[in-house]
Amino acid sequence: MIYYFSGTGNSKWVAETLADRTHDSAVKIADISKEENILIKKDSVFGLVFPVYAWNCPEIVSEFLKRVNLEKGAYSYAVCTCGEEAGLVMSVLKARIGICSGFSVVMPNNYIVAGDVDDEDEALKKVREADRLLDSIALSINVREKGRFDVNKGKIAVIKTFAASHFFNKYARSAKPFTTSYDCIGCGLCESVCPTQNIVLADGMPFWDDKCQQCFACIHRCPERAIDYGKFTKKKGRYYFNYTQEQIKGDQNV
Repeated sequence: MIYYFSGTGNSKWVAETLADRTHDSAVKIADISKEENILIKKDSVFGLVFPVYAWNCPEIVSEFLKRVNLEKGAYSYAVCTCGEEAGLVMSVLKARIGICSGFSVVMPNNYIVAGDVDDEDEALKKVREADRLLDSIALSINVREKGRFDVNKGKIAVIKTFAASHFFNKYARSAKPFTTSYDCIGCGLCESVCPTQNIVLADGMPFWDDKCQQCFACIHRCPERAIDYGKFTKKKGRYYFNYTQEQIKGDQNV
């Protein structure tokens, strides 16, 4: 089984693509009851796919892993999606649950608090490169390869993974900066796409609780661009994964 967390669809696509190429199935972490413990029996496969947040696991993933019990003999791996660097997140997972292998996959940027989205050509180029990389990762999984960690850690990874991640989770994940403009049509899409059910509509307007992971699915999916995160996201682009197989495979069929 492949367990995944995804906001704008990058990690969802990676998880579902790997599920297809390894004859497995993918399930959203957010759909699993918080009371349910996950037992991975010997000779079974445990896959974990998630986006890197501040060079570490999102909180929802960290909390999920507390309920995972890997029996000796189970094969486990993790794949993280990132804009460029993953820090020491795989080292953290190796120490925490003893993953056998780990990989980082560069995907289109969606964290528009720092920076902007990629232009269309660059985003599609990243997806196509990721698609080819997933062939190699799937092969590694299918043969149960152990000890393979293909991860772009980046510079000063220790500081980023532990210091920056701590700051991010403690200070940067507040839901208070979210704003909604008068362009909001009350469609409720933000509420339905929030992976942690952190948004509720009242009188047709969205309100955020304090369980925000900062996946920004609400911002990126809003059809009217009515949602922002303070001044950080104004005039920034929007992105969510909506590529077809024809688009992804396009240059490979020439």
